[in-house]
Amino acid sequence: MSQAKLWILGSRPRTLPAAIAPVLVGTGAAAPFVIPGRALLALVVALALQIGVNFANDYSDGIRGSDSKRVGPLRLVGSGKVSATHVRNVAFLFFFIGALAGLWLALLTTPWLILVGVISILAAWGYTGGKKPYGYHGWGEVSVFIFFGFVAVVGTYFVQTERVNLISFIAAIPMGSLACALLLTNNLRDLPRDAQVGKETLAVRLGDQKTRNLYQIALFISFLSVALLAGWRAGAVIALTSGIFVIEPLKAIRAGAKGMDLLPVLAATGKTQLAFSVFLAFGLAVSA
Repeated sequence: MSQAKLWILGSRPRTLPAAIAPVLVGTGAAAPFVIPGRALLALVVALALQIGVNFANDYSDGIRGSDSKRVGPLRLVGSGKVSATHVRNVAFLFFFIGALAGLWLALLTTPWLILVGVISILAAWGYTGGKKPYGYHGWGEVSVFIFFGFVAVVGTYFVQTERVNLISFIAAIPMGSLACALLLTNNLRDLPRDAQVGKETLAVRLGDQKTRNLYQIALFISFLSVALLAGWRAGAVIALTSGIFVIEPLKAIRAGAKGMDLLPVLAATGKTQLAFSVFLAFGLAVSA
């Protein structure tokens, strides 16, 4: 395998819709006051931090030995194909790119965004990095809900309108919930190995069946929130059409899919999130 392909796989491209989705929704909510240049900068921030945290997790899990016997896709450090130092440096590079784009947005709007950016980067690193990574103690889903939901959606809305409102906060709920569903699927797949190495994700703490129940609850909350949004912008109901994508993953989760059988569930949940965000952003925009 070429080095270029290794690095592409290491960036975990299938996770990138999770970064794109909240920016789309925040931009749709900002209609008719959308500023394309600022929306693009928000997207750069989101993608850079997502790729950065992916490499940071690869590095931190790799040096701890958590990725030595993976069920899922290849990890650079855990597989021994790339040095830990190189992976860490690339993670920092993407954090730096995200920081530059975020600084540009702060100069265009408010210096308070610098603080938000610093907290976001620290949270990205602290997920699996440092002496006490919170991702190893069951707080990953909480972080994902906050940063992929409220920070990303409300932040994208704010940089274009320079204000916040209730719609942007409600629109953040389904994005945070769907991001949690993705992480729950990932952690459900890795549950046996994580339990062995002492990585106490929320899935490890809850156990198999309760994690499956929480996955279903996260999807339910995502689609239920559309009813709230429709009270302000009727077009939001278009997002319900993405429900077709959750049929198969729900069947698999309820049937007790494990290990490699959860990879299609992960992919389908990602497609649901992206489709949901596209439809929701469109619905919010056309009914503004």
